[in-house]
Amino acid sequence: MNSPKNAVFRGLSRLLAAVVAVALVLSGCSNAQDRLTATVDEFAEALSRGDASAAGALTTDPTQASATLAELFASLGTDVQVEATAVERGEDGATLTLDTTWKFRDGATQWSYTTTGTAVESGDEWKIHWNPATVAPGLDAGPLSYSTLAPSPAARVLDRTGAELLTQHIVTLVNVSPGADLGALGALLNPLAPGITAESLQQDLTAAGGQPITAITLRQQDFEPIEAQLSSLSNVTLAPQTRLLAVDKTLTSPALAGLADLWQQRTDAASGWAVNAATSAGLRRVGGQDPDPVGDISSTLDINMLRAGEQALAGLPTPAAIVAIQPSTGDLLAVAQNAPADAQGPIALTGLYPPGSTFKTVTVSAALQAGQVTPDSVVACPGTENIEGRQIPNDDNFDLGQVPLHTAFARSCNTTMGRLAVNLPPDALTRAAEQLGLGIDFTAPGMTTVTGSVPVADTAALRVEEGIGQGKVTASPFGMALVAASIARGSVPAPAIVEGRPATPDRTPEPVSPSVVEQVKAMMRETVTDGTASALRDIPGLLGKTGTAEYIDDTHAHGWFVGIRGDLAFAVFVSDAGSSGPAVTAAGNLLRALG
Repeated sequence: MNSPKNAVFRGLSRLLAAVVAVALVLSGCSNAQDRLTATVDEFAEALSRGDASAAGALTTDPTQASATLAELFASLGTDVQVEATAVERGEDGATLTLDTTWKFRDGATQWSYTTTGTAVESGDEWKIHWNPATVAPGLDAGPLSYSTLAPSPAARVLDRTGAELLTQHIVTLVNVSPGADLGALGALLNPLAPGITAESLQQDLTAAGGQPITAITLRQQDFEPIEAQLSSLSNVTLAPQTRLLAVDKTLTSPALAGLADLWQQRTDAASGWAVNAATSAGLRRVGGQDPDPVGDISSTLDINMLRAGEQALAGLPTPAAIVAIQPSTGDLLAVAQNAPADAQGPIALTGLYPPGSTFKTVTVSAALQAGQVTPDSVVACPGTENIEGRQIPNDDNFDLGQVPLHTAFARSCNTTMGRLAVNLPPDALTRAAEQLGLGIDFTAPGMTTVTGSVPVADTAALRVEEGIGQGKVTASPFGMALVAASIARGSVPAPAIVEGRPATPDRTPEPVSPSVVEQVKAMMRETVTDGTASALRDIPGLLGKTGTAEYIDDTHAHGWFVGIRGDLAFAVFVSDAGSSGPAVTAAGNLLRALG
């Protein structure tokens, strides 16, 4: 017989059993959800690490998934971040959402997208159902690849008249592997590049240690006539590329390199990109961005002056350079070098050398500003003189005796200039040089330049040497062209190689007074009419200053000439010329060619 007490006990027992059963069910559901979430998170983390094997092992098809993911990471890289943003469990499995961002070009380009997938439960484990589209759009259709999309049409680099200076060209790399018929190859290439022979090719292959070499890069017009013969040679492969090249292939101006760099920067900034799936029907774009339009680059260079400058230097056996600037604007009109200079680098823009007597433009400017002299002051010009312990000779020890300052300048009296410099304050030459642009650093798009250096001369001996452009004074051909342009203009122009993009100077000195500028210009005119540059007196209106700069052991000398004609200022530099003669001759060749 059941008592009321037993009935209550049985009711409580049934209630407790029901509560335990519900708790066990809920606990099982919670554990399953935790395992699911952990699996999806682990899958996302493995993808973020670029770990194909670890991610593949969490799928229903580890072998296929690992292989597909390994190929994906090899193609797109491993700079990827994957985050599981939603995981929902249902009666027949689970769904998941992944947010993914790939970074390309050092993070400059990002591809972000959201994908969904499913997961299935097998015993106590959850597996990601393998579907390539869960990882990336289009991956189920075929392997993915990344590529940049260049702006079309490509930008051109134009000269100041609008003529094409640099444009894109198709070129072909002729690559050679060991075992090629070097005799036949050399015979094909030698007419285009006389330095290429069977022997030179063998030397290059030997130096490469058995690796392939690029024998030559050919423009289309040079490649097409010999394409069939090259294609028939074993162990010779032809690789076409697109490159920015000078329209006139004879031009080798170092200024073109800076413009090409600027072109590349602008092209890269405007480039688009694409991620493509390689399907059976061809490439299908699954992500990307179209390129932006990009405009032509209008340079300040004059292609005809570039040609004339290079032709004026072509016959010189030592490195030589010409830089021409328009004083009224600061526009760089020409930067020319000969082949020996090209072998040393962009010496026209960054090479530093003692400027010799061309620096007397600075010395006489400093002396006139200090009130030491006037152009008509009578000064001594002995053949040689010991000034503060430094023996200063004139060229071949010529002696003019007592002459006006303008005559001493025109005839390039070292002894006169050394005496003027020694009586100047220590920083006078430094300041006078800066007033003419020498020693100032400029930053401008499309060009890298160095003007030179004129240290403060804190000893009398150093002032004597600096006064004649020796000692610690250095200048580049660009720097001395800027000095000439500053004299012509009356102040330092902001140099530029891209229209409308003038350089920014690191400092702006006070300009030379107009009266001093005119006095220096008059002395430079006399240098041409009755001085050391009289070989150029047939060129109307030309102003100039010659320079011979000793170096090494005083048995070698560079040759210089700086000039002004109308709205054209220029500097000519000839390394190891022995005198200013070759520079004067090159200047004459340039000016006469320009007419």
